[in-house]
Amino acid sequence: MRPTEDPAPESGASTDLQAFAVQLRRMNGEINRVVHAFAAGQNLHATDVQALSAILDADEPMTPGRLRAHLGLTSGAVTACLDRLERAGHIRRSRESQDRRVVHLHYQDSARSAARAFFHPLAVATESARTRFDAGELEVAIRFLAALNEELSDVRPPSP
Repeated sequence: MRPTEDPAPESGASTDLQAFAVQLRRMNGEINRVVHAFAAGQNLHATDVQALSAILDADEPMTPGRLRAHLGLTSGAVTACLDRLERAGHIRRSRESQDRRVVHLHYQDSARSAARAFFHPLAVATESARTRFDAGELEVAIRFLAALNEELSDVRPPSP
């Protein structure tokens, strides 16, 4: 534990909304710091890294339209993002064989290797944190994060 950090919450520690918000903001900030460093090292924008994550994590082949909806960007912004990612060798686009209008986005294996190498310290930190919890606690944490991500996927900022 770093001297400036608060100790990890123990049993009986506050589990109110503010406590969750503080920890989620801190985690988001730390992950964003790493993501921005990766983006800068790859001559990409942080949004490009979000697009890469969405392509990598998709349950089915990602399309530009689904990516646009996921990122909340315009069609033109998604096209520019995909152009950068393709030029940098991170993705490739392919036409779906049945309907030539459908474009699928594929994460390149070489890009996966570069990301894996860069984000290895994040994986090490995650594993170090995981060792502090038993299997039951980790199952609850995964369920909570999955439920939170499900809820967040429906949140849209208010229209101006």
